[in-house]
Amino acid sequence: MRSRKRINLFYIPVLILFGVFVVYPFIDGIRISFTNWNGFLPTYNYIGLTNYINMVSDQWFHNVFRNTIIYGFGSTIIQQIIGLSMALFLDSKFKARGLVRTISYLPIMIAPLIMGYIIFFIVQFRGGALNDLVGLFGMDRLDWVGVPNRAVTVILLVNSLQYMGVSMVIYLAGLQNIPNMYKEAASVDGIGPWNTFWHITLPLLAPALSASVVINLIGGLKLFDIIRALSPAAPSSGTHSLVTFLTYQYFNIEQAGYSAAIGVVTFAFILIVSIVVIKLLDKMEVVL
Repeated sequence: MRSRKRINLFYIPVLILFGVFVVYPFIDGIRISFTNWNGFLPTYNYIGLTNYINMVSDQWFHNVFRNTIIYGFGSTIIQQIIGLSMALFLDSKFKARGLVRTISYLPIMIAPLIMGYIIFFIVQFRGGALNDLVGLFGMDRLDWVGVPNRAVTVILLVNSLQYMGVSMVIYLAGLQNIPNMYKEAASVDGIGPWNTFWHITLPLLAPALSASVVINLIGGLKLFDIIRALSPAAPSSGTHSLVTFLTYQYFNIEQAGYSAAIGVVTFAFILIVSIVVIKLLDKMEVVL
């Protein structure tokens, strides 16, 4: 009993650090969200729920919220499809399988900001490698990141392809934990590969599916680095996510109170979405 109490004392430094650097800033951020502070002056006034009310009528915020949903759910869907497909392919035996696995996972090892700049030099209007390639076929150059909808699509694809390796590794681990006897029994019974996948492999991958979806969804909903790299003129390009939008409100427009309110809404939104998705996936595991 005494040993347990002594061990628990080691939690205290961690709890103190967590309270100082996580809990306190979060609570103070909620307090600031009820003010009109500009982020620099020592004086400000409490304005109640004004910042939150302004969000309801802020069309810019509506567009940002829509982009965030696209980045979060769109990336998650694409990552699950590609990641699972790659995992199924790499689960089979063939030469250079280890090399293919390494190459497929390499994009994750590149910092998102660096990846964003690499892609920017490929898709930029003047001097971009993609437009140079398009020009070889006699077609007009496209402003890939200058048009909002097109830029959002580029960001979505870049984020999806960079992090599809996360899903691939999770699914590959799940596939390798499935006993071969199930597949062998299905083969003996004359069940084809497609039915084997739907009725045996996929149900047994339910835990891996849950983990992959939640990780990718949270990452997509708080997307920041790639957007900043691919949208140098983000305020006018319509590619903001909630996270980049709140930083813009704070540092560019000097509306720290409104920025804090956006941060609180972002936290609440991601928390609620994560809880709902986890509950739905848990039910799906039971059904499967």
